Amino acid sequence: MRLLLDTHAFLWWVSDFRQIAESARQAIANPDSEVFVSAVSGWEIAIKKAKGRLAAPDNLAAVVEEKRLAHLPLTFDHAERAATLPPHHSDPFDRMLIAQALAEGLIMVTRDSRIPLYDVPTLRA
Repeated sequence: MRLLLDTHAFLWWVSDFRQIAESARQAIANPDSEVFVSAVSGWEIAIKKAKGRLAAPDNLAAVVEEKRLAHLPLTFDHAERAATLPPHHSDPFDRMLIAQALAEGLIMVTRDSRIPLYDVPTLRA
């Protein structure tokens, strides 16, 4: 399984994995799964930390590696895909994650009820 953790799922995985649904926990922990964390999530977390709206580890890149997750960089293709998405969701970070999942053929691990409106495969976090 090739998974993309949305920002909340990533934070839950590193801080309190019990908040994630059992089926998603099993998929993420499965050694045969490829589990990605987007640079977009790093950007979102950094912005929210700077505004005092979120507590999170300082070195997210190291946390991704420590948890044996894969980095997903942001590309021009991802940005261009995000610009073409219908306006079901107004959060620019989520729109970019959706574009990345669609471009890379990934299943998004999320609880956001609006994300499936984009016909992106999801697994409930």
